[in-house]
Amino acid sequence: MDSKAELGKGVSIGPYSIIDSNVIIGNDTMIGNHVTIAQGSRIGAECKIFHSASIGEIPQDMKFAGEQTEAIIGDRTTIREFVTVNRGTKVTGKTIIGSDCLFMAYVHIAHDCLIGDHVIMSNMTTLGGHVDIGDWVSLSGGVMVHQFCNIGEHAFIGAGYWAVQDVPPYILATGTPLRFKGINSIGLKRRGFSIEERKTIKDIYKLYFKSDVNRKGSLSKIKNDFPDSKYKTCILDFIQSSERGII
Repeated sequence: MDSKAELGKGVSIGPYSIIDSNVIIGNDTMIGNHVTIAQGSRIGAECKIFHSASIGEIPQDMKFAGEQTEAIIGDRTTIREFVTVNRGTKVTGKTIIGSDCLFMAYVHIAHDCLIGDHVIMSNMTTLGGHVDIGDWVSLSGGVMVHQFCNIGEHAFIGAGYWAVQDVPPYILATGTPLRFKGINSIGLKRRGFSIEERKTIKDIYKLYFKSDVNRKGSLSKIKNDFPDSKYKTCILDFIQSSERGII
């Protein structure tokens, strides 16, 4: 461990792990064996990082020129075996991961990604650079997300599929190419969404994805025909701000 690393109270570090300089680790975080925590890493409290993980290593980006950047991880996040998290580039300066997340074995999180709270990424899921993942998103095993894609909050992507366009909030997406398969009913129920709230979300997406109205026209109808709600606002804001297009 480098003498310039800052460790909180109760931090445990397993054998053969490397903690570089300019690293901060919060209270009661567990670091397993053969873990590399590279410079610029900022890890919160009560995290669990299992053996052979690599946090904060330089980006796999040929434009990276050695600039000082960070990889930031919130509190109570679990990082399983062989997960790799690269730090940011000069574009944003940081890769950010929220709190209460679970990243299963062999997950890769590339440079400049922004990941919310309560996110689950199953084994071998891979994010390209500059991917934004909203709170409570679940990505099943082997999911691949193209660089610069956005995945909206509470979305679920089925195992083995890939996203090359944005995935709106609250939906279940599967298939090749990836497409809307309904709302994420199970996830929303588990998180306390009422029947009325789920119906509002379902009706909005039925109009957007399943009606005979084109997508531009359906956005106008959603604005005009649905009562105002935070779910309507969230969906419209996400779709209208999309740069890669919607699945």
